[in-house]
Amino acid sequence: MSVPTSLQDFEAYLSLERGMSGNTCEAYVSDVCHLLEYLEDEGANPAEVSEKDLHGFICTLRDLGIGPRSQARILSGIKSYYKFLKLSGIIENNPTDLLESPRLGRHLPEVLSTAEIDMMISQIPDDKEESLRNHAIIETLYGSGLRVSELTDARLSRLSFDDGCLIVEGKGSKQRIVPVSPVAIDLIKEYLPQRSRLNIKPDAQDTIFLNRRGGKMSRVMVFYIIRDLAAAAGILKTVSPHTLRHSFATHLLEGGASLRVIQELLGHESLETTEIYVHLDRSRLRHELLAHHPHYRKNL
Repeated sequence: MSVPTSLQDFEAYLSLERGMSGNTCEAYVSDVCHLLEYLEDEGANPAEVSEKDLHGFICTLRDLGIGPRSQARILSGIKSYYKFLKLSGIIENNPTDLLESPRLGRHLPEVLSTAEIDMMISQIPDDKEESLRNHAIIETLYGSGLRVSELTDARLSRLSFDDGCLIVEGKGSKQRIVPVSPVAIDLIKEYLPQRSRLNIKPDAQDTIFLNRRGGKMSRVMVFYIIRDLAAAAGILKTVSPHTLRHSFATHLLEGGASLRVIQELLGHESLETTEIYVHLDRSRLRHELLAHHPHYRKNL
């Protein structure tokens, strides 16, 4: 599908006629690229897009865990694009005229900035037995976009330290491979000797993250760890393990990762165990993370 007009022309319009900064122009063009990618997948013509098509795109962003503020910013870029198309005489009617921005009420998912996540990590004390484990948990949740249940069920036998990949079991007992950041890998390696000194229970021998009694951690326990670190960092948002998953998806999208890759990483298109090794290109997913995730890029 051809793009209805040059994105360079759109960028020039934003810069010269709207007087927007270089960063804002770049963000708006990136937002439009995500929309065009979605429309191509749906077989829709960008020049003939309907309000329904645009609602579908916004719903896709929400389903991927993209925060409401980022949704609103993306929608702003798309509205500017279609305004430009109309001014250029490429379309007669602007399909975004009646499109409303997502509400930013407290019931919508929060997204943390990278600075806030770093602030949480800085609150982990150095002298406590569980410090290494808790640091590794945050880096794994945020660096891989895991659900909390996927984290508590993560197994050593399914973690490849060499490849930096973990097989996790998501909803419906479906499995997928997720890349694990170099930071998280190093922290888990440091944690393992401490873990080995625990009196590990029989049903937790293969579980990566354990409680002090050598048993599997509960989802509630992980929730309290994340909540307490956020409070200690002075973060006033409602923070949970799922907040790190939302932040993972939002930061990847804002960094330029494609929607299809984010879908694969979040596990919204589940694959059977035997299909994982056939259809999922681990090196490509890892490359996307290295290129677009803040906690991967700073280790390059």
